[in-house]
Parts: sequence; C-alpha cells; structure tokens
Amino acid sequence: MAAAAFCSMSHGYGVRTLNDYLSDRRGINRIYQVLSLQDAVRIPSCSKMYFSKTTIRQLHCKRVHHRTLLKCRADLTDTRGEEEKEEYISKATLIWRAIKLPIYTVALIPITVGSAAAYLQTGQYYGKRHLMLLVSSFLIIAWLNLSNDVYDFDTGADKNKKESVVNLVGSRTGTRVFAWSLLALGFMGLALVSVEAGSLRPLFLLACAIICGYIYQCPPFRLSYLGLGEPLCFAAFGPFATTAFYLLQKGTRELSISSTIVSSSILIEDDKAVGKYSPLVRLGTEAGSKVVKVAVVALYSLLFVLGLGQTLPFKSVVLCALTLPMGKLVVSFVEQNHKDKTKIFMAKYYCVRLHTVFGAALAAGLVAARMLARKQLPHAIIIS
Repeated sequence: MAAAAFCSMSHGYGVRTLNDYLSDRRGINRIYQVLSLQDAVRIPSCSKMYFSKTTIRQLHCKRVHHRTLLKCRADLTDTRGEEEKEEYISKATLIWRAIKLPIYTVALIPITVGSAAAYLQTGQYYGKRHLMLLVSSFLIIAWLNLSNDVYDFDTGADKNKKESVVNLVGSRTGTRVFAWSLLALGFMGLALVSVEAGSLRPLFLLACAIICGYIYQCPPFRLSYLGLGEPLCFAAFGPFATTAFYLLQKGTRELSISSTIVSSSILIEDDKAVGKYSPLVRLGTEAGSKVVKVAVVALYSLLFVLGLGQTLPFKSVVLCALTLPMGKLVVSFVEQNHKDKTKIFMAKYYCVRLHTVFGAALAAGLVAARMLARKQLPHAIIIS
C-alpha cells in the first residue's frame, strides 16, 4: 500500500497525504506505521513490491476491520428482515389466530369429564345429548370470544391487535350482533337438553356459568379489568359447567359428589396499559410464574390425595399421572421465559395442552373403571 503510493507521487507529499488519510478516515484516530523514504527509494519498481511484517499486519488489520463492518451490516439487515417479517402476517394466519381453536377445549373437557363421571355412576351414556351439549357449548364459547374482542376494542386493549375479529371484519356492530345471536342459539340448545333430561337444575348451573362469562368481560362490570377474570373462568368452566353436564348425562335429579372434577384456566396478557389489572399485572411476571408452579403442584397433589382416599378410581390416577411431563413443561417454560414478552405468549397454549391431556386422561380413567368393573361382575356373582 505504501509502495504503491510512492510510485505515483513525490516522496514528501505522499507520506503526508497517506498519514492524514489514515488518521482522519471516518473520524477514527488510528496510528499506522509506513515505510520510510529510504526504504521507498530502495524499491526498484511498483510491479515488484516487498512488504515488511509491519505492512502485512496493517493489511491484515484492514481486512479484519472490513469483515467486521460487513458482519455488522449483515446483522443489521437480519434484524430489519425479522422486524419486517414480524410486521407482515398473512391474512390466513390472522384468521386462524382469531378463531382461537384451543379455547374450545374449555367446553370439550368439562362435557367429556362430566359424561365420563355419569357413566361411571350409572353405566349409561347419551350420545345425542353429548353432541347437542358440545355444539351448544361451542356456540357459547364463540360468543365469549367475539364479545371479548368487541369490548376490548372499545377500551383500546385490541387497538394494535391484528387478529382481533373487529379489526379483521371492520365492523364492531356486525361482530356484536353475530356474537349475541350465537349466545341465543347456544342457550336454546342447552335448554332443550335440560327439558329432555327432565331437570332444570343443570340449566340453572349453566346459566350461572354464562353470567360469569358476561360479568367477566361485558359492561358495566368488566371484572377482568379488576383481576377477577381467572376466578370467574374457573367457576364457570369448573364447578358450574362440569356439574351441569354430569347431571344432564346422569339423567336423574340427584347430585352425587363421589368424584371430584379439577379444572384450570391460565391466561397471560399484558393489559396494564389500558387499565386491565389482571392477576399477572398485579403480581408481576416473576410472582406469576411461581403461582403457576404452585397451581400445577397442587393439581397433582390433589390427584394423589383423592386416589389414596379412593374418591377417584385408581385407573384415573394412573392415567393422569402420565401427564406429569406436560405439567413439568408448563412450569419450566413459564419460569424460564416469564420475562420474555415474545415467548411468554405461548404459555397459555402450553396450559391449554395440560388442561386437555389431563382432562382426557381423567375421563378415560373413569370410563375404564366402569368397563372393567362390568367384566368382573359375573365372577363376583359366581363366587357369592
């Protein structure tokens, strides 16, 4: 580099220009050693250049510096690409998110577990009722989903939420009318099943569950903004709904408490900006992760206690115990990512999976206990 400079310009001017260029480039002060005038004179021509070790080191530093700049530019490009990718989400993906398919498990699991508990007690199963209850419950869950989007749109909670149904459709009134139409159809279906079963007590319990859903999100109550959303969800889809489905499948007016149904719903949202003080906002993410851990540990502890007391069939305890890895996954994921706002969003999906597999295992154990008891019944008669 220094030899090439000396071949095309005078000695004194070339050295001064080169030093000024290397010192002032990009406002960064660097000190580079160049060949002396005597060394330059000894170089026979520009085509035959011999570089000292110092010059080679300078060229190496330049190449390293150049590679560093390229790497920084590449990192900047990747970051911009990720931001653009995050900003652009296809409409099909937004529609899929708006449907919120996993949320419908909060209706599927109580119906399935309640029906299994009734089958364990009576040995009877009404497939038509089960299907009717399932469709009606799905319609009510759809009402909850759509009306929640409407009222969150009013408060500004879903202002930047691209998958909000109101933002996708572009009509708040149309979404609201459609939501309440679904509620009317769903409640009519539940009423028909209650009349067929000959008992109105299940319908009263389901009405209480619907009221919990209303005061959870609808004005003037909106108790979810006061941190009462999770308790209301537990009451609606736990004791109220599961007991009602149990009574409708049992087909009698008597309420047996020989089995206990455990239901859990964990929702994680960042609503502090709009005044929605959910338990997570009040407690903070770190304390919230500890609450999740305590809840999961309490769930399995209660399972084993009920198993030891023979309140739950042994088969249900064994099958539910097989879901322990899923429970551990929920706890570890929340503990590791509770500070990461982009990853913690997935926590509710892990909780839905735990709710689904635990409920399915519980129902399967109840059904298996009844079926195996039937097979053993003739042997008991012969022995007696």
